[in-house]
Amino acid sequence: MPAAGGDGLEKLEDMIVRSAEASADHIRAAKAAIGTVIFGQDKVIEQALVTILSGGHALLLGVPGLAKTKLVETMGTVLGLDAKRIQFTPDLMPSDILGTEVLEESQSGKRSFRFLSGPVFAQLLMADEINRASPRTQSALLQAMQEQHVTVAGTRHDLPRPFHVLATQNPIEQEGTYPLPEAQLDRFLMEIDVDYPDRGAERKILFETTGAEETRAKAAMTAEELMAAQRLVRRLPVGESVVEAILALVRSARPGTEGGDAAKLISWGPSPRASQALMLAVRARALLDRRLAPSIDDVLDLAEPVLKHRMALTFTARAEGESIEAVIGRLKARIG
Repeated sequence: MPAAGGDGLEKLEDMIVRSAEASADHIRAAKAAIGTVIFGQDKVIEQALVTILSGGHALLLGVPGLAKTKLVETMGTVLGLDAKRIQFTPDLMPSDILGTEVLEESQSGKRSFRFLSGPVFAQLLMADEINRASPRTQSALLQAMQEQHVTVAGTRHDLPRPFHVLATQNPIEQEGTYPLPEAQLDRFLMEIDVDYPDRGAERKILFETTGAEETRAKAAMTAEELMAAQRLVRRLPVGESVVEAILALVRSARPGTEGGDAAKLISWGPSPRASQALMLAVRARALLDRRLAPSIDDVLDLAEPVLKHRMALTFTARAEGESIEAVIGRLKARIG
């Protein structure tokens, strides 16, 4: 009997390994397909894919013209997802996002309400310049992100599966904007910085995007394959040393004694939701790299995008020129 049990365990492990290899092949093909259209943003592409594999949402920060919108459109095509886009403006209402009920009259004269779904009913939603919308409209979207459904006129409407939001924010033009409250920023698994491309990448952009024909993205996955990969991410084993590194890092990013001198600079820090996000993200990154288990290096590499929007510095620390990125760097140095 023990031998049979051992054989069953080996078959299960073998099945997980084969599933992981197949999913990793699909994901790497998707990453390569995105890279044929988006140049010089390899780190951004990786972090966006890690976010989606983890089942989460991402906030993309960058100045205009860095292909944030194009990245989301390309990801929708490559991952086989129904993608939609909302341009946020101050006059945008919650019903413009969620949908509304309209009164209809049949030929027999009977009147009834019919729900017209809004653009939030997509598998991949781009929320462009989310900080331009009013707090009420922001809250409507963020609630949908958290609960995976919307309620209109007392009736619940489930969102499609998978459902991911990639929101963009312009960090330099703040006039006429409504910054996202810290509690709502926590809904985003990662905050991804989109920086300027290097000289070589920008040179490639010039030739590839100003010619007679522009490269178009091609599908590399289906929505079903993506959801299978997301389920697999949650099954990947995580070593005790990696779990301890996650706990040590997140707990040290809060005010208190665990962060040492760096903790004195922190006004408030990440909740256990950050630990959950980091746990999923390191698994997803391991799968993206065709590894069956995450490492401490994954924790260190993903710490900043997972933590920086979930913590704030004290007034004194800001006055002395400290930054959240520098504080996270010190906390990472304590781990390895």
